[in-house]
Amino acid sequence: MADPKRTDNKTVNVYLVAAGDYHDIDFARLEILKLLAEDDRIRTRVAGDYHDLDAIRGSDFLITYTCNLVPSTEQQRTLRDYVASGKRWFALHGTNSILKFLADGQVESPEIAPVLMETLGSQFIAHPPITPFQVRLSNPDHELVKGIAEFETDDELYLCRIHGDLELLLHAEFSGTAPGFVASDWSDDAPRPVYYLNRVGGGEVLYLNLGHCRGHYDMQPMIDYYPKIERGSWEKPEYYELLRRGIQYCTENI
Repeated sequence: MADPKRTDNKTVNVYLVAAGDYHDIDFARLEILKLLAEDDRIRTRVAGDYHDLDAIRGSDFLITYTCNLVPSTEQQRTLRDYVASGKRWFALHGTNSILKFLADGQVESPEIAPVLMETLGSQFIAHPPITPFQVRLSNPDHELVKGIAEFETDDELYLCRIHGDLELLLHAEFSGTAPGFVASDWSDDAPRPVYYLNRVGGGEVLYLNLGHCRGHYDMQPMIDYYPKIERGSWEKPEYYELLRRGIQYCTENI
């Protein structure tokens, strides 16, 4: 990876979007900001949505941790064009998630943001109950994962609809059902992308879908008090190494 301490005086302008439902966004935002602050060239602008398109266009790279945050059609096109212009977007966890809770209690993942999902390279559809699973190396020689051993994590294992030709870096294996989701049957044996690159024009999206976190109050108004604090992969040193490398990777072409 590139050395973050360069000899020039060029700053790196980062746009961070951290917002959404059913997750401890405050925790994730703070952890991401700590990691960004490890490179003293980085100057971060924080937002709760994608509305400031001029600020996004003016940033050197974009990083997002969201869930159920759906950009408008204009915003989706701007995000696609931003990446296609040669920029990098580091997308985390639920950035590709759109959730609709139905009257029978099941969760649907409506496909109402096609430009966003084609840019990201995947759309979250379901996950099995949270339980430990193995994260496996898909491309062990790539600089983003080289030297990181396969590891077990207690996280949401994303089951996604794939858009485009992804370069897998990490994957998991799962065949079975995802109770509570409309699309519950995942009986095929396809690898489940965990970390990948999706090239869009001259740029690319890095998508790392680990990183679930939830506190006591993050399921309101459906549940007043969620009994268990969940930190998922945030308790794994491998996850922080992946985040650090992803941030460094995004600064390499600036």
